[in-house]
Parts: sequence; C-alpha cells; structure tokens
Amino acid sequence: MENIINTIVGYIWSDALVYLALGVGIYFTIMTRAVQIRYFKEMIRLLFDKQSSSAGISSFQAFCMALSGRIGVGNIAGVATAIAAGGPGAVFWMIVMGVLGGASAFIESTLAQVYKHKVGDQYRGGSPFYIERGLKLKPFAIIVAIVTCLSYGVLVPGVQANTIADSFNTAFNIPPVVTGIILVVLLGIIIFGGVKRIANFAGKVVPVMAIGYILMMVIVLAFNAQNIPAMFALIFKSAFGMDAVFGGMVGTAISWGVRRAVFSNVAGAGEATFSSAAAEVSHPAKQGLVQSFSIYIDTVLVCTATALMILSTGMYNVVTPEGITLVDNMPGIEAGTAFTQAAVSTVFNQYGSGFVAIAIFLFAFTCLVAYYYIAETTLVYLDNKLRYPILKHVLKLVFLIVCFTGSVQSIGMMWALGDIGFGSMCYLNFIAILLLSKVALKVLKDYDEQMKLGINPVFDPRKAGVDNADFWIEYSNEHGHKKSL
Repeated sequence: MENIINTIVGYIWSDALVYLALGVGIYFTIMTRAVQIRYFKEMIRLLFDKQSSSAGISSFQAFCMALSGRIGVGNIAGVATAIAAGGPGAVFWMIVMGVLGGASAFIESTLAQVYKHKVGDQYRGGSPFYIERGLKLKPFAIIVAIVTCLSYGVLVPGVQANTIADSFNTAFNIPPVVTGIILVVLLGIIIFGGVKRIANFAGKVVPVMAIGYILMMVIVLAFNAQNIPAMFALIFKSAFGMDAVFGGMVGTAISWGVRRAVFSNVAGAGEATFSSAAAEVSHPAKQGLVQSFSIYIDTVLVCTATALMILSTGMYNVVTPEGITLVDNMPGIEAGTAFTQAAVSTVFNQYGSGFVAIAIFLFAFTCLVAYYYIAETTLVYLDNKLRYPILKHVLKLVFLIVCFTGSVQSIGMMWALGDIGFGSMCYLNFIAILLLSKVALKVLKDYDEQMKLGINPVFDPRKAGVDNADFWIEYSNEHGHKKSL
C-alpha cells in the first residue's frame, strides 16, 4: 500500500506541478504589477482593520485563521526535508516562490470575497463557491469541494498530528498514543465550538507562536554570528550551481524549494480562500492584500527562520536523488524535525528539543483547527441547504479519528497522504484562478482607481463589470463610499 501511495505522490508532485506553481506566481505578479510588493504598506494597515459583524470576522482574525493553516510542520520538518534533498540552494528558491506566491494568494483570496454569500448567520465562500458562481461550472466546483473536504478532513491532518507525536516522543518521551488522546480532546473542545471560537483561538495563539519562533531564530543566529556570511554565500551559490559541492543540484534545488514553499504556504492551492471569505471588509481586494501578506510571514519569515537555524549550525545532511551523500553532519538522522531540534539544542542544550516540540505543537495544532474549518466549509457547500445536519457531526468524529490514527502511524505514510491531498488541490485551484484571472484583475483595477481618488474603497460589482456577486450589490447599496481613507 505504501509503495502504491508513494507512486501516486511521484506522479502528482512531478516537475509539472512545481513549474506550474512557479509559472502561475510569475504570471500573476506581472498581471497585477507586483501587487504583493507595491501595496506592502497597505497590507499592514489593512491587517488591523477591526471591521467585523455578527456574520463576519475581522481581517486580522481571517489573517490569523489563514496563517494558522499555512504555518505548520512544513515550516519546520518540510524546510529540513528541502535542504536534505535539494541542498542549501533550495532555501533561495523557497523564498523566491514565497514572494511570487503572494500574487497568487491575492488573486484567490480576492475571488473568495467576490463570490462569498451568507449561509445561515455566517459568511461562507472559497474555491468551490467561486468556481460555481464565477466560472458557472458546478460539476467542477463539486469535484473541488469533494477533493478539498477529503484532503483536509482525511488525507492532510495526519501529517500535523504525526509530527506533534514524534516531536513530543523525542523531547519528552511521551508515547504517541498518549499524545494522540490529548490532541483529540483539545481539538474537540475547539471544533465543537463553531467558527467564532476557531477565529478567536487563532487570533490569540498565532501571533504569539510566530513571534516566539522568530525570537528563537534570532537567538540561535546571534550565537552563530560568525557563520552567517558564509551561510548566505552558500545559499546563493548553491541556488545557481556555483558551489563546488552542490553545483550539480540546481534543478533539484529549484524543485524542492518550490515544492516545500507550496506545501508550507499553499498559495494558489485554495486553502486560505475559506477563511478569507469569512472576513468582513468593504472591498474584496482588501482581504486579498491581507492574505498576500500572510505569505511573507509564513515563507519569508518562519520558513527562512528554520532554514537559517539549520544551516548556521551545520545540523543537516544532504543526499542527492541518486543516493549520493554530499553532507553527512548528522549520521543516521532522518531529515525532518530532528534537524531543527539539533540546531536549537546547540544553543539551548537539553532544552532545545523541548522548545521545538512546543513550537511544533502550537504550529500544527492551529493548523489542524484551520483544516477542520476548511473541511466543514466544503461540506456546507456540498449540502448547502443543511438537509443533513448530522453530516457535520460525522465530519467532526472522522476528523478526530484521523488525527489520533495519524499520531501513531509511520511518518512516511502521513507525508505521502498529505502530498496527495495538497497536490490534487493545487492542480484544480491553479486552473480555476487562471480561468478567473480577468475577474480578479477587474477587482484590483477598481481598488486601484478608488485608492487614487483617496476614498475608502467600497466594491460595487456593477461598476467593476463583475457578474454573480450578489452579496456585494446589496453591500454597496447599503454602504456607498466614505469620503476619504
């Protein structure tokens, strides 16, 4: 079974997907005139917009919910795997993909806002919603909803749960089965509390965990300051084949850098579209910009923090695709969280593994909470009249069972299932946002024009030339334009 799953992973995560993700990022960066760079200051301002309602959450809460899904084990174990398989040059391409991915994140999150609507007393939206309303392809939307629900409800959670259990076993000698039980209890408390509780939880925990992890990186780099110049030189030279040891790994470095960036920040895969649609904003582009900023936090800050700690301390191995060992600084140690734990332990001694284990728990736990929200939202799409409310309870139970099972299964199997889930969604959503790019660009043009006039942008789909955005017609009729920003 494991061999079959790994074969499927090989087909899904071929170079075709790697270069598709890279190409989509470049395309949207050009078409939006680098929206993720030219509106950088505006992103930060919008992040703290406190606008919310009984139906919608604030931009900051939506940002934290999306970030809780982006920041997970990919930021720690995934980065270590990229270095082990692609060499130090993979870090450079990971950052490049992070910057380019900001444009893809803007497009998908803007589309999620354009086509959102109310289901009961909450805003709902996401990739299936904009495929049905924007492309008018309901069969395609149903396929995306099913794949997304299965991915986040069954295939992907095991990666996070398994990494939590493994790190706690390494750091504190806690048996995986015990960690699995505790994890299920804590998750149950959160997910049975509804969307508002999920949003409040993410808003409190995500900023703390991200700041704490960056602080840990600063301390590790401070203790290894003498290695920093050589480390950056190694990253750059390896990325372009100019290093004597890693000179032949350029293609592999690009492949693994892009692959792990996509796995970590999932820009363009549709993940953040569900929380983006839940936000209360006056213009769809506002949430697009906020979510674009989350890519910087995830990849450019958190992923890079992991990479720099590993490389500056030399706690890594590198093995080529042909099985040739180029670096063997940690004999017998498999790539993953162990690299990061060893790097942090060079400064914090025996406490290093514990610090990383706690960071992994916070990252992965918030990730699991976000995963459940996404799975539930796609279920609501598939059963939009809530004819079978029991399905929500079934989903909760299945999700908790998967998390417990993932805690005690092999790490290889869990990563393979996660790769299948993420990869499948990437292909489907990349196609969708490319087909809907004209709509997103119209929305951006409308936002640009209102910003130039110095008014607080309010979206009216009739003026922007966008169809089927019923929610926004009602919204613009009620709110109109405020005079200034």
